[in-house]
Amino acid sequence: MHVQEWLETVPAVAIYALVGVVIGLESLGIPLPGEIILVSSALLASQHGDIDPLVLGACASAGAIIGDSIGYAIGRKGGRPLLARLGGKFPKHFSEAHIATAERSFEKWGMWAVFFGRFVALLRIFAGPLAGVLRMPYWKFLIANVFGGILWAGGTTAVIYYVGVVAEAWLKRFSWVGLVLAVLIGLTSVLIMKRKAKKVTESRPVAEPEPVGAGE
Repeated sequence: MHVQEWLETVPAVAIYALVGVVIGLESLGIPLPGEIILVSSALLASQHGDIDPLVLGACASAGAIIGDSIGYAIGRKGGRPLLARLGGKFPKHFSEAHIATAERSFEKWGMWAVFFGRFVALLRIFAGPLAGVLRMPYWKFLIANVFGGILWAGGTTAVIYYVGVVAEAWLKRFSWVGLVLAVLIGLTSVLIMKRKAKKVTESRPVAEPEPVGAGE
């Protein structure tokens, strides 16, 4: 059963809660398909009046912001040993190479890494815990977290919802071709935004580490 087919059997309140919890846990640092759940729920909202897209977007935003904040607190308290433990439990996501990549992004971009990290799957999982481990000032983290969470969750919900509405109208007037084109346009918009965000985190070359004993 596909995600959307399963979501159709769930009450609206449960979908709001599911989206908020899954995105919150993903933002906290647990690898979960938060974006897939959000896109499927937004598309479902466009086809069924029981699901309010505004409430859905608000729940997704709240989950993203709260989850990231909890992840920040855990990372600040657990420090680097926390990353090592996560690497043992989730080696595919928290490998040393991924941690190094995310850490370089944070060191270069600071608040922007948290903000644009919402649109990059790797950084979306790392953002909260790593910002805490690196002891980013909480007020900076909070600002980037709030604006990034709202733009990513609210923007994704809005784009997919309106694509679904247009697709439904085209489907009635024309054929499945209209549905496919509308969905492709929506997904292309999301991918373009994600690609731009990824370029921001990778555009500059990594600085060479100073040799041991330099400056002594």
